[in-house]
Amino acid sequence: MKKHKIACCAIFLMFVALTQVSAQTKSLTTRVLVVENSKSPISIAIANDYMKRRGVTNFINVSCPDGAVDQQAESINYPDYVTAIETPIKAYLKSHTEIDFIVFTKGVPIRVYNTPNKPYGGVCSLDSRISTLGYEADPTSSIINVTDPNYGSDYVGDAWANKFFNSERRFSHAQFGGYLVTRLDGYTQADAIAVTTRSLAAEKNMENGTINQGPILLDACFDFGFPNKEGQPYSLIPANYKPGQKLFITKESVYGEYNSDMSVAHDYLLSKKIPVLYDSTNVFVGHKSGLMGYISWGSNDTHYDPAAYNSLKFAAGALCETAVSTSARTFLPTEGGQSLIDDIVKQGVTGVKGYTDEPLLQGIASPSILFNRYTRGWTLAESYYAASHMEGWMGIVIGDPICRAYVDPTIVPVLPDSTVVLYPNPSVDTVHVNLEGDHTFKIYDIGGKLLRSGKLVDKQISIRDLEVGVYIVTISNGGKEISRKVIRKN
Repeated sequence: MKKHKIACCAIFLMFVALTQVSAQTKSLTTRVLVVENSKSPISIAIANDYMKRRGVTNFINVSCPDGAVDQQAESINYPDYVTAIETPIKAYLKSHTEIDFIVFTKGVPIRVYNTPNKPYGGVCSLDSRISTLGYEADPTSSIINVTDPNYGSDYVGDAWANKFFNSERRFSHAQFGGYLVTRLDGYTQADAIAVTTRSLAAEKNMENGTINQGPILLDACFDFGFPNKEGQPYSLIPANYKPGQKLFITKESVYGEYNSDMSVAHDYLLSKKIPVLYDSTNVFVGHKSGLMGYISWGSNDTHYDPAAYNSLKFAAGALCETAVSTSARTFLPTEGGQSLIDDIVKQGVTGVKGYTDEPLLQGIASPSILFNRYTRGWTLAESYYAASHMEGWMGIVIGDPICRAYVDPTIVPVLPDSTVVLYPNPSVDTVHVNLEGDHTFKIYDIGGKLLRSGKLVDKQISIRDLEVGVYIVTISNGGKEISRKVIRKN
């Protein structure tokens, strides 16, 4: 009989957990804006597919040459960009303050040229520029002046310091400014739509309680070394930083820094018992399937093997990043040049970050932050942007911004300890806990938002300031955590 009660309680808590996951997903869709190009049939088809399957209703259409069929149209002149894209998006956002995520679709240009204060005659990623809307009006925003003579005398320009970098708080425009911008893209319309399919498949696995067993592959390059592991992930913000002050980058980071960050990512994943494959030799790893993540130097690896790169296969929900300067220079078939993220989109990835033009290593996403956030249940967009130092720069993130493949441990109960009881339940003002010793507690709403935390005093928790409704209370002694549903009544 006792075992039966424990099993029933476990099933009930799992039901509560999955209900919370589903509720959180629904709340995320209301924060998404989809942008399509009215002159691109492919863009329209991808946008319609995403909105229908995701249940997204916020939508705007822009009008510009079709970047889905012409490489030249993948870039747009700055004045045309302002008129055709930025102005209508800003107008929409002004009257829709709930938006945090913006999704572009294949056919919307990827690059802006003749942009003021950008390198190489004014080039930058269109997506990354949109991500910093509002930064210029905020006195706490910091410009980063970027130069590196190794990339030529015209490699001079300004980026914004990303306010969300390495944040421990989940994203909202209201709190951080800017927006988290991704796109649904690939070589073909089918490739772009497949990105949404994989996102939904990953989410379904999560909601069904399926644990991701696919490994995350971290492929370092031994030739670049492994300096300063203790300093990873590094920050561009100095110790005496004052909000709004101008920052400077005068040369690219030492390549080995990226290797060291991979090493930190490996240690974290290992500590959380998340499958990880870590290669620190000069072998360029290929022929792996079912991967849940991938980090490498791509064609910048001194032992790069295109066949190995193109042999990788991914599980639903997989995120990737390669330290390659122009990995997102086009989303149309091309020959020559550096390795492209289009290829791994075609090979089954769900999310990947790339670069239209040279970002410097400082512009590449941090592997340790990326997988720390994603495997803790953060969205795809939150994970990539938390891992990125600079915005208004060269980056493009492919993927459904609200994709999640791992359960958020703050809202999903662990298997219960049936001896722990919170009573009375429902309660008007106070619940008692039958536990001895020092414990801490956290209270979450049904959508997973942390409302309060503190130490358990006199074995009781006050809930009198909460509104009438259902909450999740987690109690921890530093080594073990249990969760219970608590109802606040009138």
